[in-house]
This record gives sequence, C-alpha cells and structure tokens, in this order.
Amino acid sequence: MTQRDYLKTLVVALVISVSVFAQQVTVPKRSIGFDDLAQLQLITDIQVSPDGKWVAYSLSIADMEKDRRSRSIWMASWDGSRKIKLNSGPENASQPRWSPDGRYISFVVSRADDQDKRAGSQVWLLDRDGGEAKRLTNVKGGVSEYAWSPDSTKLLLLVDDIDPDSDPEKKDGWNKKTPPPIVVDRYSFKADGGGYTKNLQTHIHIFDMAARESFALTSGAHSETSASWSPDSKSIAFVSNRTPDPDRNTETRIWVMDAVPGSPMRALTSHSGPDGGRPTWSPDGKWIAFLRGDDDKYYGYNLNKLAIVPASGGEVRELSRDLDRRIYGPLTWSPDSRTITFIVQDDMTKYLAQMPVAGGQLVKLTQGRQIIDDYSPKDGSSFAVIRGDATSPSEIMALEKGVQRPISNHNQWIREVAMGSVEDFSSRSLDGTEVHGLMIKPPGYRAGQRYPTLLWIHGGPNLQDEHTFRMERHLFSACGYVVLTINYRGSAGRGSAYQKAIYADWGNKEVQDLLGAVDEAVKMGVADPNRLGLGGWSYGGILTNYIIATDTRFQAAVSGASSSLFLSMYGTDQYIKQYERELGPPWKNKDLWIKLSYPFFQADKIKTPTLFLGGTRDFNVPIAGVEQMYQALKSLNIPTQLVLYPDQRHSLGPLSYQRDCYERYVAWFDKYLKDQQ
Repeated sequence: MTQRDYLKTLVVALVISVSVFAQQVTVPKRSIGFDDLAQLQLITDIQVSPDGKWVAYSLSIADMEKDRRSRSIWMASWDGSRKIKLNSGPENASQPRWSPDGRYISFVVSRADDQDKRAGSQVWLLDRDGGEAKRLTNVKGGVSEYAWSPDSTKLLLLVDDIDPDSDPEKKDGWNKKTPPPIVVDRYSFKADGGGYTKNLQTHIHIFDMAARESFALTSGAHSETSASWSPDSKSIAFVSNRTPDPDRNTETRIWVMDAVPGSPMRALTSHSGPDGGRPTWSPDGKWIAFLRGDDDKYYGYNLNKLAIVPASGGEVRELSRDLDRRIYGPLTWSPDSRTITFIVQDDMTKYLAQMPVAGGQLVKLTQGRQIIDDYSPKDGSSFAVIRGDATSPSEIMALEKGVQRPISNHNQWIREVAMGSVEDFSSRSLDGTEVHGLMIKPPGYRAGQRYPTLLWIHGGPNLQDEHTFRMERHLFSACGYVVLTINYRGSAGRGSAYQKAIYADWGNKEVQDLLGAVDEAVKMGVADPNRLGLGGWSYGGILTNYIIATDTRFQAAVSGASSSLFLSMYGTDQYIKQYERELGPPWKNKDLWIKLSYPFFQADKIKTPTLFLGGTRDFNVPIAGVEQMYQALKSLNIPTQLVLYPDQRHSLGPLSYQRDCYERYVAWFDKYLKDQQ
C-alpha cells in the first residue's frame, strides 16, 4: 500500500468513525416552558390558488414588543419548497382570497389610516404580476367578510353599520373627550367582545372591480351573514333571521336574491332553529348546501347536520340525518356536483369526509387520532388541510389519495421539546356511563409510580377535549403532573343524546363523570390520591366550583372565568336565550335556579384552596362570578386568591397576561400538591 493509499484509507476510516459517533450522540430534548408560549405560530384560513400551485393562509405570531399576536398573509408552494410573506407592516391581515381568474390575491387589513382613524377593516389587493398591495375598498363601517364573484368582476362585502356614538366629536353639545351614554333597548343586549349591543346591523354590499365603487344591496333592521355567490355571478345566498325580534330566537334561514339593487329576497328554508353555516351553491347551480341546527329549544346543545335545498326553492334534504355527529364547514361541492366535502367532529378527533348527494355512505378522507381544522380543495380529489395532533401544533398538509405530505413547517421548535405521552383514557361513572378522555403523562414517566394529578376541565360545555395541541396540558406535564382531560356528558363528539344529557341539570352528570375519571386514574395506580388538583376556564371553571362543593378530596383548584350563583348572572351575561329556554325565568322557576347555584349556597362545604381568575370586561361570564366565590371562601377562611386582568374579556389578549395566568396555575398547584408534601 502506498502512502497516499494509506492516508486515503485513514481519512475514510475517520469519516466513518465520526459519522457513527454523531449518530450515537443525540442532543437531549428540553422541557417545554413558559417561553414557548411565544414560539407557537397559528395557521388559519387556507386557500388553494385556482391553478393549484400555491396555498395562501393567515399566520399568527407573537409580537412581544406589542404584547399581542399579529397576523400576516403568506403563501406556500404546493410542493412545500417555498414560503413567501405577502404583506408587510404592523397591521393585522386576514382572509386571503384568490380572484377566480388567478390574477389577484386579496386580503382584509384591520388598520386605521391617517385620514380616518375609524376606517375599520378594508380589502387590500395584490397583483400577482408584481407590485405592492394597495387598499381596494374604503367602506364606512368596515368589511367583516367578503367573496369574489366567479367571473372576477365583483366582490361581495359584508359591511357593518356605523355606530353614531363612535365619534363624540360629531355629537351636538357633547364633550368630545367624554364617551356618550350607552342607550340600550334590545332583549339580548350584551356580547363578549362586542360590549353592549346596539341596534346596528351587518348588510351586503357589492363592489364593482372596474368602477372601483360599491353599492348597498341590503339595508334595514335585520342583519345578513355568510353570503356566497351563485356560479353565474348573478345571485347571492345568505343567512338571516328576519323574524320581528331576532334576539328572541335562533330562527336563521337561507335566503336568495339577485345581485341587483331592489331585488326581492326569497326564503329557501323555514326551520324552527338555526339554518346556517355558509350556504354553498353546487357548480351546476341547482342546489345550495348548508348546515341545519337543532330546534330552537336546544340552543345550547346544537349539533349541525348537512342539508341541501333546491336553489329555486323546494324540499330540504338532510343528507347526514343518520350521522350522529356535528358537521363543520366549509362545505365544498365536487366539480360534477355529485358529492360534498366537509369536516366531522368525532370522539376526540375531527376528520375530512365526503357524502354523495344522491344518497349513500359517508367516505372518510382522513383517519387517525388527529384534528383537521380547515381545508381547501385543489381539485376533486386533492386538498390542502390544516392538520395537528396532541403533540404537534397544526401545519398545512397536502392530502392526495389519502396520503398527507407537509407543505408548511412554521412550528419547527416543537422538535426540540420532550413531550409526555398522550393516551386515550376511558372510565365509567356511578350510573354506568362510559366516559372518554385523554391522559397526558410527564416526560420520563415511570410505570408503577404515582404522580400528582390534575383534572383539567374543558369549557363549553358543548366542546370536547381532543387530539389537538394544547399548551397548558404540556406545561403541566413538564412540571411533573399527570393531566386528565375528560369529555363529560354535555361534551361534543359522542352524539346528540350525550350532549343533551345535562339539559336543565347542570353540575350533576358532569360531576359524576369527572369524579369517575379521577377514581379510575387512582385505581390504575397512576394518580396519587393525596395529590389531586383540578381546574378550568369558563364552564371548566364552573364545573370546578361544582366539584369542590361536592367532594373535598382535592388539595388545590383554579377556577377561571366562572360563576356559581346563576341568579346573579341573569341579565348580566350573554346567555339570556339559553336561560329562558332551558331554565325558564327565575321568577317562574326559582327552585331550579337555586338548585343549580349550589356551589354558592353550599360554599361552607368547600375545603379546597382555590385560585379564582377572570377579566374585568368579560360579558360571557362576568367577573362577578369569581368575585362572589372568592368572597365566600375568604369569609370561610379557606385559602384563596383573586386575580383580575384589567380590561380583558373572556379570553385574555396580551401575551404577558396569558403567561402570567399559566405561571399562576403552576405556582398554585405546586404550593399545595408539592411544597406541602
């Protein structure tokens, strides 16, 4: 062997040795932490381009300097090789839409310009041939939704009425620095995020692309929502409640009218409950698909069905009558008008499905323990979907012939994090009801060892804990807790009867189900019966209050945005429709109202140290709910604390408040489940 050959052999050996060593040495993954709240990027509203080569979407990221999330418009190539941010600047952008001819991409920007600080959201336009995005509309009141006509010549706009009190400077005799009085005369007069509800409506406008001007198609005392174009760009279908007092019922119906001023409206449905979703025309123009809800009585336990109605009027057909699961839009027709695609909410999952219009079996397009949050069709058989699971934040995937392939990768940070296992969990309640949920175990979990365990309760109640990424679960898990998330009766995903089981009977079957799940976790040898905590937000906080007034075994609790004295919630929150349908007015059914308020009236039975939290401007579950329970426990000398987030609604907005909330959760649980052991 020559010296050169020897050196060459030595180099090759060293390369192989280094390669083998590198494969053996792996960088240990870190625990998820509070700093990761700012790492999470959220994808919404995906739209495949007409040529099928790109997917546009809205991306929400943390803006730490402004202490909030900001949204921008991106597009990714279908093969996933390129990602491009389309808008610049600090404004919030959403609702990306391609013009059907493929020439433009448009989006909504929620920003006030220098000339009008109350300009509201407006549509902006980007020419795909190049150049900067430019504002297209300048509609007073702002644009809440919009859609391109199929011929690309017009836009359908949903425009909000202008609030005459929004500009004190124009109010005669009023100090411009002092807000004017709020005058209310509506039955349902509060909405979280909207404040006190005034007599303001949303109407349909048509924007002409050539003339660059718009006109109002509808007006008056009723609102229109969820409007869509007919295939020939001549008519519009929309949802509206045109009863004399829409506040007092949920009777929204599907309407159709020509896109010409003064055209008459035709009601296509007459259901005694909500007909809605986004009415969607079949490509041949013969049918309109929509979502039919339950009767008005079951306002709080709605389970949507897929339905179609002839565009010319006629009998409604419920295609998913035999599918005892909730259906979500968007609704998408196949090019031949023979099938409809939609999302189905099942037991802890959401999957993409199709159903033939002529009748037949539902076809699942996705499988497994995952969540499909949104989708957009590329053609009759391929789709872009937003897909996530319990350990992976949602990303965009291409779905082709049943196979998913990544298109986006905005949450690569998750690969650095050690995750605990997320496992399906099942238990039985005292009455024999089978209950499903999830058990999240800490990283490095050891079988046979008991762990401090948190029962973390979802809100709603008509929601579900599912195989989707939830930051609080993994933060608790990283801190050494086993976490139980349980779909008690009243939850979605298990059918209509399961949802309606708690009708006018709150805090009974749900408590049985949740306590039964804890019993099962203890029986399995996983949960330490001496280190049990629980908590939740909204209805999760309400159920927390029910449980600590029922069972004293828990050593710590956190109750966010909750209530217990329901008599005091009447007229102060946004649920007047549900209260009067489900419980009846308090003066007619006082005993039931008092029965459902037992956590407050039996507060002297509570022994669990409890942390109460909420936003001071919450109109969903007003702050009085947690203040009352805090005061009761304080009077009883039970360890408690009240945390108020200034000017916050039902969901906390500032990132600093979100982090503070999570940190307080963990500190409270650690204090009573770890520090005192």
